[in-house]
Amino acid sequence: MLPASPAAVRRRTKHEPDVVVIGSGVGGSMAAHALIGAGLEVLMLERGVPVERGEHNWDRDAAFELSPYFKMESHYRLRGETRGRKGTFQCVGGPSVFYGGVALRLRAADFDRRAEIVRDTAAAWPVSYDDLAPYYRAAEELLGVVGRPSRHPVDPADTVVHPYRAPALRGPARLIRDAAAGLGLKPSHLPLAIDFEGDGTGRGTCMQCGTCDGYACAVSAKREPSTAILPALVAKGLRVVSNTVAVRILWRGRRIAGVVGIDRTSGRRTVYRGKRYILAAGALGSAHLALASGLENASPAGEWVGRCLMRHCNMIAFGLFPRPLAGSRSFHKQVGIFDHYGIREDEPRRGVIQSIQPPPPGLIANRLPAFMANVADPFIDRCTGLLSIAEDEPRPENRVGVSRTRSDRYGIPRAIVTHRYTRRDLAARRYLVRVAKDVLRAAGAWATPTFRIHTFSHAVGTLRMGQDPATAPLDAWCRFRGLDNLWVTDGSFMPRSGAVNPSLTIAANALRVAERIGGGRRKGRIVRYARLVRSQA
Repeated sequence: MLPASPAAVRRRTKHEPDVVVIGSGVGGSMAAHALIGAGLEVLMLERGVPVERGEHNWDRDAAFELSPYFKMESHYRLRGETRGRKGTFQCVGGPSVFYGGVALRLRAADFDRRAEIVRDTAAAWPVSYDDLAPYYRAAEELLGVVGRPSRHPVDPADTVVHPYRAPALRGPARLIRDAAAGLGLKPSHLPLAIDFEGDGTGRGTCMQCGTCDGYACAVSAKREPSTAILPALVAKGLRVVSNTVAVRILWRGRRIAGVVGIDRTSGRRTVYRGKRYILAAGALGSAHLALASGLENASPAGEWVGRCLMRHCNMIAFGLFPRPLAGSRSFHKQVGIFDHYGIREDEPRRGVIQSIQPPPPGLIANRLPAFMANVADPFIDRCTGLLSIAEDEPRPENRVGVSRTRSDRYGIPRAIVTHRYTRRDLAARRYLVRVAKDVLRAAGAWATPTFRIHTFSHAVGTLRMGQDPATAPLDAWCRFRGLDNLWVTDGSFMPRSGAVNPSLTIAANALRVAERIGGGRRKGRIVRYARLVRSQA
């Protein structure tokens, strides 16, 4: 056990809830939803504060990397392709507040063991697509996902009938769809957790403004935890303790005894105690806190705690067109191309290509010399993009570690993040980027510059689930091996990354795990409950 010193802990909570959840992102919020639905009392700790919503979210400087919610105080030191320091999202709702709304299921083939991906890492899913399918459905209900089944289904995920029908493609999205189809590809609609219903003028209804991916939604139409999940849970008794940093998990023997939190304003330390605990601070944050608390010493897979960090091997190709595109500044992140995903065993595993908005004007201006700040604006109207997402290998050398000599302002050992892509990862990305450029040129683009993505926005792994107690810190129900009352429900549970945004998979698994914690699975209950909650929202 690593107890905080008596002088450091100023007070202890007297009342013990049924469950303490660390983190308010997708994994923490969806877990809280299922637990409160089962009648349990839940306390949630969150490092950040709520994101204010309003017209200021449309400002040119409102993109996530320029916002006050993207902080550097955690001091993640990076080694590998990216060096220096990396900030983290610190707000109620987590990174999903700023995501682009794409809500894709993993493909059924993602749960199969693929030698070209797994190699010698023992990464294997202990659950199947069918195990997660009802929880995917429940998450889609809660998030109000709009979508259309693929016209060319080759996988169960292609045949899903979403709760709401996706709107028609906007101008740039139609251009991409037609160009891809002309090359013999099979483009399809991306499912989106965005509320497009209504007349487009009321709060909570998408205004097709284009400031979606990378922005907080000004009208709360993007369905993510801070808008779609947490308000209803707070009304039902969820206690959210925000602006509080979880600095250490206290444990003795096989049980967690409490979580030490520090109020970021007052500096006051409190030990939060409960009967059970859920760690959902993200693939970087959860591994960091686990290692800072010495939890690897409780696990038979201790040497794997923090390892097998994955982040997808991503790159954007932007198409610059000779004339302005109709609707270029409206929302058009609507098209996905799965032809090179590698659904069948005899196909190479590469990934997905999906349409994406032009880069935020404020972000462009921020990265250019002052005298060029306004030069890029006219090009926005002549630009659209394609994001290539390649699955990356779960290599043990890619990891979160902690410093033995340096701590941050809260006394937590500083995290050291090491990540390098493999040759296979880079080859898969190059292939997808070539296809993306072909599509853009077929659509009429005269130039196709590319940009690497350096963020860890799709980070998964580090506390993976698996059947083997010697190589997987979590069991099939995401309980931390060696500790009887700790579960993990963020993206760190994933043994493989797949090649789609992981948010819907994190949501589905969090519902599955929390339903088990709350009393076991009763077939169909979670889906019916999700549908009821959505109807009352």
